[in-house]
Amino acid sequence: MQDLHEPDAAASPDPREWTKRLAEFRTPRLSRSSWELASTLIPFMAVFAAMLFAVDVGYYVALLLTPLAGLLLLRLFIIQHDCGHEAFLKNRHGNKWVGRAIGVLTLTPYDCWQRSHALHHASTGNLDARGFGDVDTLTVNEYMSRGRIQRLFYRLYRHPIVLLGFGPAYLFLLRHRLPIGLMKAGAIYWISALATNAVSATILIVLALLFGAGTVAIVFLPVLLIAASTGVWLFYVQHQFDEAQWDYREEWSFHKYAMLGSSYLDLPPMLSWFTGNIGVHHVHHLMSRIPFYRLPDVLEAYPELREMNRITPRQTPRLFLLALYDEKRRRLVSFREAKRAMA
Repeated sequence: MQDLHEPDAAASPDPREWTKRLAEFRTPRLSRSSWELASTLIPFMAVFAAMLFAVDVGYYVALLLTPLAGLLLLRLFIIQHDCGHEAFLKNRHGNKWVGRAIGVLTLTPYDCWQRSHALHHASTGNLDARGFGDVDTLTVNEYMSRGRIQRLFYRLYRHPIVLLGFGPAYLFLLRHRLPIGLMKAGAIYWISALATNAVSATILIVLALLFGAGTVAIVFLPVLLIAASTGVWLFYVQHQFDEAQWDYREEWSFHKYAMLGSSYLDLPPMLSWFTGNIGVHHVHHLMSRIPFYRLPDVLEAYPELREMNRITPRQTPRLFLLALYDEKRRRLVSFREAKRAMA
């Protein structure tokens, strides 16, 4: 991975200058957006229906289709994500209703998620504004000052099994059922959560009446969990990498830390398609109004952006060892590194 503080990176334009350069890419195209939605939603519905019918033949047949359905559901979530940034369609209300409709499938209340995700974008890399739609991260000093029980709970929280297993299941099956964190922020968030619950439940009940509750459960839950866990994996590596930069409010600026605190996950073409190019995350954070299908155009126009905070899939398992931000070294470190430094 290349640190933006290295000489060749430092020679590139200031982050604010990048926003001017990237502005030309932020206009969505209705025909392209419609195609991206259709080419994801229709295959997802077809594969999901095939899985429901395949259970009668043998559950193993349905399981073979589970990864494909999960990745298609993940791509639908990326489209919902773009709607939240008003990047999918030019029309604001169009974005809202497409996002809300997809949220019924992803079990993600659109308005609640849009608000918390906007707070995440507004505070990436800000040590004074942690806790908004991000992975909880302590500094080394904060961790060392905690009691033994608190440190244990933090270590459990940061364990890959929790981050990629229990965490996604809790988030999408339980936490999203209520506007947690927004309960006093307005009626719109209650309406968003409860309406999403009601429509999602109605669809699942109808399917249960047609195919049986057990069949629907053993088909839908694995699909949802694959999409959720893959999505959390993406989100984690986009901000939890060695050279990810954090600072306190006095030194923090949005444009600078949008790039310093976000990675470029260089994925193979097929995985880039399923993940909606969201691996180009440093560009996305700097200019979130760019439609996901135009992010490759940015890299083609400005190849130097390919080298900024670049990571590959093979590097990502090691990133889950990182757990604390070392303010002195200005990088994320593992528990072992932190202990060694304090010895």
